[in-house]
Formats: sequence, C-alpha cells, structure tokens
Amino acid sequence: MLLRDLVEAMETIAPLEAAEPWDRCGLQAGDPDREVEGPVLLTIDLTEQVLVEARAIGAGAIIAYHPPIWEALTTLSNATPGERIIRTAVEHKIAIYSPHTALDAARDGLTDWICEGLSAPVGSVRAGEIAGDCRALKPAVAKPTGREVKIITFVPEAAVDGVRNALATAGAGGLGNYRVCSFSTPGEGTFLPQDGSNPAIGQVGRLERVNERRLEMVCSRASLPLAIETLRQFHPYEEPAFDIVELVPEPQRRIGAGRRLVLDQPATVAELAERLKDHLGRARVRVGILGSDRPVSVVGVVAGAGEDMLDDAVREGCEVLVTGEMRHHSVLRALHAGVQVILAGHTNTERGYLPRLAARLGELTEGADLRVSQADRDVMQRV
Repeated sequence: MLLRDLVEAMETIAPLEAAEPWDRCGLQAGDPDREVEGPVLLTIDLTEQVLVEARAIGAGAIIAYHPPIWEALTTLSNATPGERIIRTAVEHKIAIYSPHTALDAARDGLTDWICEGLSAPVGSVRAGEIAGDCRALKPAVAKPTGREVKIITFVPEAAVDGVRNALATAGAGGLGNYRVCSFSTPGEGTFLPQDGSNPAIGQVGRLERVNERRLEMVCSRASLPLAIETLRQFHPYEEPAFDIVELVPEPQRRIGAGRRLVLDQPATVAELAERLKDHLGRARVRVGILGSDRPVSVVGVVAGAGEDMLDDAVREGCEVLVTGEMRHHSVLRALHAGVQVILAGHTNTERGYLPRLAARLGELTEGADLRVSQADRDVMQRV
C-alpha cells in the first residue's frame, strides 16, 4: 500500500473540506508515493510512549487524531518533546496523518458514534444506528462546484436554444452529472434604441416590445468570465441584459461541527450519563443538572472540548450539552442559559472510536495491518 492510498481512505471517511478552518488536518509527515512498510498505528495523541510502541511494531504510518504538528516548527532537533517525536518519526520513515475535526464533522464519524450511545438505553445500542433525528449543530457547506453563481439573461424566443448551448460550452448549466441545465420563463422586454446604436430588432428612436425568455443557468466563479464573454458573443442583441447572482453555499445537514440529537424517547440526564459511561467504557462522568432531573429530548453533542459551541447549542434549543470538558465559568454560563451539562473527559469522548475507525479503514485498504495503540491513554488519571 502506498501512503497516498491510506490518505485517500482517510479522506473518504473524513473529508478535509469539513474540518474547522483553524485546524491542522491531513498528512503531516511522509511521502505520498512511498510504500507504507509496516502496520498502521491508530492513536488519539502521538506521545513519546506511543512513538516507542510504533517503532517496536515496525509501524509504517501513524493515524494521530490530534495533530502532532500544531505550531510552526522552527527547528527539528531534540530541544522539545514535540520536535523529538516528529524528527524520530521522519528518521524511521513513519508517516503521520491527522483527521481531527474532519473526523468529528464527518457523517458516521466520531460525533455520530457518541450519538449512537446516547440515543438508546444501555444494552440496546446498535452500531451505526442512531435512535432519533441527528444533524450538525453547525452544518458544513459543500465544496464549491459549478453552482456558485447564477447567470440570468433575457433572450428573444427564437435565439434561446443558441444562447443556452453556447453558455453550456463555456461551463454554465452543470449540475452533478447533468449538463446544459437551465430554466426559462416567458415575458416581455422593452428598449428604446438611441442615436449611435445598431439594434438587432426595431429602429432607433422607437420603443420596442419583444417577446423574450428569461434564461437562468448556474455557473462556477472560475467559468464566469468566459461565460460572460460567450454570452455577449452569441446573444443577438448589441447590448444584452444579464444579471449575475451569487448563490449561498449549500449546507450539509448531517456533516459539520457538533450534533443536535433529538431522542426518540426522552431521557433524564442521569439516564444519559449511564448510557455515556457504558458507551465510552468509563466508570464516572460529571453532570451539571438544573433542579429536578426531568426527561429531556434535545441533546447537543461535541467531542473533546465543547464550550466554544455552547452558543450554538443554546440557539438550537438543546436541553443538555454532552462533551468532554468545559471550564468552570462556561459550565455556569450553560446552566444560566438553561442547558444542562455532561462532561466525560476530553479524550474519553474520542478514544473509543479508534476501533471503529480501524475497521472502516480496513474495508478501504485491503491487506493493511491496522492496530489501535495500547500506549495511548488519558493523561489525566483519577487517584
């Protein structure tokens, strides 16, 4: 397997377009055209202990959920643990890839996995199934395609087909696997040619009324200059009228940061906490409850550190926010806003997904030796 095959598989599972703009997702070290010689080790954090484990098994690549390279490296020596980890990995030809928030945002990704465990009573959770409506708290937008702007022009009925086909050759009118897509409506156009004009229809100094078609076609920004030039060339009028309308990017309901989970059956915060502990394999979680523990239906879910999405949870009517960690004052702010809180620990909300990720990668990388790190663990322990 080439490294680019592993990267392609990861980006099939967790497309980078959905990652947060501040993140450092993707291939962080390694030559895509080099063969992955050895197992692929999956970990949440690439610590020195995990790197020792990787070297011991002869790993050829590491999938590190948290990006090991975050700040710019000015040197690559032994000065800091971070530098030592990257330098050692490179010296031993161990590639490094990080999916981080792309994996959080992905459909059937890490956050959806947490929702599986929260959505059904203990013992009745089914892998890959969420018992309730589940959508992103902050929907990602689709990667820019041919549908970025719309060209609207007004053409005499006899010339509509020619203008439509010409615009299509310039890149307009593409929707997925379809081409020459357009919509037209009939109407009446008016114009008064002035001295110096050369009207295709009518005479100078006389108001003209013409049966026209309003022709609409989507277009990419990249194709727009050529499309406008083509429109001017093939439109029968000396001065064709046209509008360029910018289109809003298409939101993707099931892809994006966080989740808004509407339970099929309401549950108390205590019940949700038991479900979460069972799903994550944890003995304890922390809860912040408002008054009596009444059943709730709308649950906000954010892997890792979720306080930055508290406002989104409030806006979307979440009654409880499930996440890894929040600062004390953020918990108070949540409670004051009427949102109860369940905290399971930052990496505790993430680590349990690694076996699922290994299985999904195995389906896309035939013959790959995929292993979940045994050295990776929560750095904070209860004593």
